[in-house]
Amino acid sequence: MMEEFDIAIIGAGMAGASLAAECAPHARVLLIEAEDTPGYHTTGRSAAFWDEVYGGPAVVPLTLAAGPYLAEHGFLHERGSLVIGRAHERDGLERFVADYAGLGAHVELVDRAAMAALVPGLLPEWTAAVWQPGCADIDVAGLHQHYLARARQAGSVLRVRAQVDRIEKAGGLWEIGWRTAGQDVRVRAALVANAAGAWADTVAGQAGARRLGIAPLRRTIVQLRLDGPVPATLPLTFDLAGEFYFKPSGDRLWLSPHDETPDVPCDAAPEEYDVALAIDRMSRVVDWQVQAVERRWAGLRSFAPDRAPVYGFDADVPGFFWFAGQGGFGIQTAPAAARLGAQLLLGQGPDEMTASLDPAAYAPGRLRAAVPVETSAQA
Repeated sequence: MMEEFDIAIIGAGMAGASLAAECAPHARVLLIEAEDTPGYHTTGRSAAFWDEVYGGPAVVPLTLAAGPYLAEHGFLHERGSLVIGRAHERDGLERFVADYAGLGAHVELVDRAAMAALVPGLLPEWTAAVWQPGCADIDVAGLHQHYLARARQAGSVLRVRAQVDRIEKAGGLWEIGWRTAGQDVRVRAALVANAAGAWADTVAGQAGARRLGIAPLRRTIVQLRLDGPVPATLPLTFDLAGEFYFKPSGDRLWLSPHDETPDVPCDAAPEEYDVALAIDRMSRVVDWQVQAVERRWAGLRSFAPDRAPVYGFDADVPGFFWFAGQGGFGIQTAPAAARLGAQLLLGQGPDEMTASLDPAAYAPGRLRAAVPVETSAQA
């Protein structure tokens, strides 16, 4: 007899795991993961942080709503953040402060002396910055396991090594299928939630939904050993132009060229050019000497065309729910995004965490990408 569920969630990274945890107390939930373990791709490669302004104005409400949950459950560790600029960028930094303070973020303009105290070896041309005292590192693995455990304890079922190859409507229910250990597996569900990250448009096509133009972009990170100790109090440091960021990881430095290279859904790998670019950009900021590149990795960050996340039922395919397009901010917003997603899936009203959020701002109907429907899976 074919197993039946209320909700089948495709993708068990942070998005799928958190959504399952929020839905499982109220519904029979199946969490489907293509890899051997959940979180193999973007979630498992994130240098995540909770930064009130990261992701842009559309993301700020989600980030602020998620912060208390992350703090109360012990997943945040104080870091602080600087967005630095040169003399000719001061007007841009002042606008940055005005824009984000107006959204409720805690930001303030600081001078060269404050910058130099926070970032030893800062080169003299960097003269002003925006300081964000609330920025914090996130225990990504701990948060992901927290949500997987919550989902499991509430009765959610996890299937791994399940590369979905069929999503069709039959008799008013979705039939989802994959092949594992030489056997064809089929399950039924009333609703399908698409939390497939870089594969979100692929999953939509399988279900007969129009693709929304969710594009995977590659992001590179390198771990460096420097010629001196990395200060434990070093803040997460960006530049206003968005060309790099760095942060400490123990006694090593994590550095990114802040790249967003268009890619295809895949097991992303770093390019040597991007590694070299990251180090070159850092050399224009601080006088640190690199002793060794110890590790390098890449992940895919998936964005909708307007760079806001996509949460809600498909405008044309009943029972198909989008929970995707979360770029690089899906971890810092996970508690609020998952709560909102579950409320929309289950037909529940907002609670204290989601009361300030506008679901219409994230609804898939706002996007009408000119990509043809690949299959006719609706019944």
